[in-house]
Amino acid sequence: MSAAVDEQEEQEQAASAETADAAADAIDSVLAQLDEELVALEPVKTRIREIAALLVIDRLRREADLTSSRPSLHMSFTGNPGTGKTTVALKMAEILHRLGYIDKPKVVSVTRDDLVGQYVGHTAPKTREVLKRATGGVLFIDEAYYLYRPENERDYGQEAIEILLQVMESERENLVVVLAGYRDRMEIFFRSNPGMGSRVAHHIHFPDFDVDELMAIGAVMLEQQTYKLTDDAEAAFREYVERRVQRPRFAHGRSIRNAIDRARMRQASRLYERRDELDRDELMTIEADDIRASSVFSDDDDDGDLGSDDKAVAPGNES
Repeated sequence: MSAAVDEQEEQEQAASAETADAAADAIDSVLAQLDEELVALEPVKTRIREIAALLVIDRLRREADLTSSRPSLHMSFTGNPGTGKTTVALKMAEILHRLGYIDKPKVVSVTRDDLVGQYVGHTAPKTREVLKRATGGVLFIDEAYYLYRPENERDYGQEAIEILLQVMESERENLVVVLAGYRDRMEIFFRSNPGMGSRVAHHIHFPDFDVDELMAIGAVMLEQQTYKLTDDAEAAFREYVERRVQRPRFAHGRSIRNAIDRARMRQASRLYERRDELDRDELMTIEADDIRASSVFSDDDDDGDLGSDDKAVAPGNES
């Protein structure tokens, strides 16, 4: 009888080890994708690896019948637009799902307008509907500081905050909340709402990209879309980036994506009349003139190059 029990325990331990190994392999795969898809952001990647390691070890402790309480997983992502916050939230959702902390690898992205109503009795149902959609996954609240507007006595944002606070505590087994926005404004938000700050365990800052990193992001995007720059075009693009970072509404990866899209449109316009005689190389190649036609090289700030960076959404280091 004892031998049978011992054998059963050995089988359970072996199955547990196999499950843990599979989970660790899955997490390694997600982290490898993060390294491949995101340029730079080493401090961010380090924090994500640390959180992943904590969750894997926590799972191993549970499987070994050691004391283990679910770690707090609510997070704050701070940084300028286009530094990869949304992308990392998506990868974090994959990690949490593969380790069994959330039911689905989904991210529901919202802003103040999705949560706060315009009249009495409107905010609670709006907020609860968003929370219902996000349950079992990750709720990503962009520009979360706009929920708190103390200068407006008739603002209903505080009601949404109170509901969020309740759910972040009572439903922590079923929902992970990520609050995102500019670093200085998020610090003010947490000071003004200490209950929110106490529920957020992981504060991760996304640093700005330098010119070399932005060029590398552009190279990844071009490769993904099967385009290439001539040597002159690459020099022009570097000059474009150096100028663009000094202009208004610069949004890092998002702005790089928009710049490439506009260069593609200029290339298409240039090639259109010869469309029946183009070879593969011409279809792939962006010339220097396709870059230098941008208003960034003039004093005209009215061109679309400067007006739409805050609105575009795209994959990679762009959110």
